[in-house]
Amino acid sequence: MCANSFLVVLTLTTVSDALTEALAQASAMNLWEGLAVVLALAYLLFAMRGSLWCWPAAFFSTLIYTVLFWEVSLLMESVLNGYYLLMALYGFWQWRYGGRGDGLSYQTWSASTHVRLIGLTALTALGLGYVMDNYTHADLAYLDSATTCFAVVGTVMTARKVVENWLYWVVIDLVSIYLYMSKGLVLTSGLFVIYVGLALASYFSWRSAYRTQGNAVAA
Repeated sequence: MCANSFLVVLTLTTVSDALTEALAQASAMNLWEGLAVVLALAYLLFAMRGSLWCWPAAFFSTLIYTVLFWEVSLLMESVLNGYYLLMALYGFWQWRYGGRGDGLSYQTWSASTHVRLIGLTALTALGLGYVMDNYTHADLAYLDSATTCFAVVGTVMTARKVVENWLYWVVIDLVSIYLYMSKGLVLTSGLFVIYVGLALASYFSWRSAYRTQGNAVAA
């Protein structure tokens, strides 16, 4: 009887310790996720206004997300955020010193350019998704790869001040909501719901700015 009681107590203690550790890890992750969300929102709000400050906010937000996504096995999302770190530096330089040395102007790309770009990116995403699905432990490999590939393209377009980049982000953000909800990243999912609305607002804001500038060049 005593032996059985000891085993019960030992089991309960082990379970309790495991739950305590899991809750502590979850709490720490939520704290970092919350900080990343705030910085990511700051990035988008600054970007919508064409402010150079969007890039420092992007840098630190993506630094946090690089680690968080790796922890929940969204490997391509983690790699993508590592890429964002570099693009934050590139975007800052382009917006500050690009163009004729006094910063970039807004620009648009033709419909045919977008069709070719979307087709090439989709094929790349399929190939990458196959590799990730068959040779790694990545979850939702094809969706993860698709958001990654299109986000790479979208980030370059943002750094180049291409007006249509925000339409790409609307679709990317909608797919990302499903990805993050499936991994329990509730705060990040909520962030991306807000992102959809802000991306639409940013598109109209940039389009208006493009139309009012006199020296824009359509690609």
